[in-house]
Amino acid sequence: MPEKFLNLLDGARVYDLAQPYFIGMPHFPTHPPFLFSLNKAHGDLTLPNGGSSAAETITLGGHVGTHIDALCHFSCAGKLYGGLEPKQSYSEGINQLSVDTIAPMLRRGVLLDVAGHEKMDALPIEFTVTPELLDAIARSEGVEVRKGDIVLLRTGWAKFWNNQKRYVTGGRGAHPSGPGPEAPGARWLSSRGVFAAGSDTIAFERVPSPNMEVHIHLLVEHGIHIIEALNLEELARERVYEFLFVAAPLKIRGGTGSPIRPVALVC
Repeated sequence: MPEKFLNLLDGARVYDLAQPYFIGMPHFPTHPPFLFSLNKAHGDLTLPNGGSSAAETITLGGHVGTHIDALCHFSCAGKLYGGLEPKQSYSEGINQLSVDTIAPMLRRGVLLDVAGHEKMDALPIEFTVTPELLDAIARSEGVEVRKGDIVLLRTGWAKFWNNQKRYVTGGRGAHPSGPGPEAPGARWLSSRGVFAAGSDTIAFERVPSPNMEVHIHLLVEHGIHIIEALNLEELARERVYEFLFVAAPLKIRGGTGSPIRPVALVC
């Protein structure tokens, strides 16, 4: 049986869709930054045969870097998806719809290259991804968004990943700002029954968004996960619009989100 799977994957192209972690990397201001240090360096302890090891300590929020939002990440009017009232504590997190309940993802992925369709390296800070535009991109790429898909929107902002201020705020002020869909674009996605929607930006939806309407619509009203801070540049360069999306969140009991290392497989 393993040979059958290996034969299917023989010659497959693998695209890494994750951004790297490093001190000073971008993060949404309401979430803690990524912190890293070696707590044990080579030579601190040497074995009798001369061997030595090194190890690090890392601290980060569940929504820092390339990550997925659990359905318990947002509530509205005191209710989670499905009308559940959160059972939560600071020590144990949220006991319903937490990130450890998300099964490993092996699903059809679709790239909708918004920046490429607009013939831009990166979308302007105030750009709104509309339903009409999503329809046009899908037609142009020859793809159909289906129930259960993971749909990824490329804005081109992955190119700013090494510049925290540019990536988070667009270089303007201190508040997160950037392109993405608003409520109508979110309804376009939910009407197709997608499993998750993601992008290469810090917030997925167009920000600033005082009420975070896209997060409320997708997570709370329709049970659709959100994936943020992806790197979609290589997929776009090679015009790969359909693929097998593979990723798994960490099993953080009670967690509202988790880092992931997603890849796209194309046979």
